[in-house]
Amino acid sequence: MRPLASIIISIACYASAAGAFVKLSTASAEPTAEELAARNTEAKGGLAKIKAITSIRMTGRLQQGDFSATVGQEAKAPNLLRETFTIQNMTQIQAYDGSVGWQISPFQGRKDPELLGEDDVRDLVEQADFYGPLIDYRQKGHTIEYAGRIVVDGDDVYRLKVTLKNGDIYFYDLDPDTYLEIRIETQQFIRGSVRERVSDVGSYKLVNGVYYPFSVETGPKRNPSARAKITYEKIEANVDINDAAFRMKR
Repeated sequence: MRPLASIIISIACYASAAGAFVKLSTASAEPTAEELAARNTEAKGGLAKIKAITSIRMTGRLQQGDFSATVGQEAKAPNLLRETFTIQNMTQIQAYDGSVGWQISPFQGRKDPELLGEDDVRDLVEQADFYGPLIDYRQKGHTIEYAGRIVVDGDDVYRLKVTLKNGDIYFYDLDPDTYLEIRIETQQFIRGSVRERVSDVGSYKLVNGVYYPFSVETGPKRNPSARAKITYEKIEANVDINDAAFRMKR
């Protein structure tokens, strides 16, 4: 019969080895960045259905405290974008035609189109990427990496880091069950300063076989009280939009 002390030591060694094996198995089970990007694409409907959509029109309401407005967005592949913001029959427009960003800002007493500055154009250019930075990221010159797990609103999620070709960074926080993003954090580097923004996204619904978020709460990362929530009432895919709608009329 083996001495009790020997048995205890053997059990301890086995437990230690088993624990190490579990840790190694858990570590090896962590997804790669490429796997997360692929799962996110499949979760939304798959690449074929995503690319079958070439235009989109969104309408909804923006709410920030007691303030509300009607918002709209029209976009076409690969990089055309037009956004509207309406209060009391006055509409502000910001648009990008693939090369030029412009706006009409009646709230500042300007009713004629004018070119946008560098900061605002940077936002529009990145938003105008019709399929988002994860689709065809290599061809676009972006890089991706798995940034581990973090906790978002009490949930353990996967974090995917996307570094754009221009150096800006997007963090996609993906639900571990659905692989859809629930939060997107951005870091834009403009003239030596960093601009950080957070967007919480949810209420996904199918549009032409692809899941789109119908709820987006967005604003400065370090000032939650300044964030605004947009609730989309309608999202239409493959609508007929003339390219002239995105061009600045001089």
